[in-house]
Amino acid sequence: MSATETLRAQVAEDWNAATTHAFTDALAEGTLDPEKMAGYLQQDYLFVEGFVRLLAATVAHAPTLADAVPGAQFLGAICGAENTYFLRALEALGVPQAEAAAPQTRAFQDLMEDARLSGRYELMLSVLVVAEWIYLDWAAPVEDRADALPFWLGEWITLHAGPDFAGVVAYLRGQLDTVYETLDETRRADVRATFARAVALERAFFDAAWDGFFVAR
Repeated sequence: MSATETLRAQVAEDWNAATTHAFTDALAEGTLDPEKMAGYLQQDYLFVEGFVRLLAATVAHAPTLADAVPGAQFLGAICGAENTYFLRALEALGVPQAEAAAPQTRAFQDLMEDARLSGRYELMLSVLVVAEWIYLDWAAPVEDRADALPFWLGEWITLHAGPDFAGVVAYLRGQLDTVYETLDETRRADVRATFARAVALERAFFDAAWDGFFVAR
């Protein structure tokens, strides 16, 4: 197995819980309470600034231009199509952007900041791989349902499925697979811990979204 496959296998329980979650099942079926989706999007949008900073730092630490270009292209997509989706979806659901982060949101924001400030390419990649691969894993199997859903559900699926997004995940995984082979055991242990923490926090975020975040109005 590749390094990223091994990392995923080591946290299989949390990974499977996050990628086959009641929240995303209801989202794909079109039965998700709009109030729950509104709270989820308000909280998820609070990740964008930290995610952009983390991705930009990862691009800056890429070993070559060839390694950096796909990340830079993905950065443009986050700042373009995905950012626009959030604004349109929040407006359609009749809620503003949230100002206060829930505890689950704050925890993942802290993880992204810790990875960015570490200056370590492998730790930045560990968080990015989890954040994007988990979404591909739940969204890809339900991509064919997206067109029948309201755009604020359907576009959230299509943003995280299809060949372009799968290519982003393959790129991030490939970068982590490559750099992991160069690490000593201490640094590999740091990657494993960061990866596991990220997966646990993704699961906790979906759990909180299913319970229902407070919706700012």
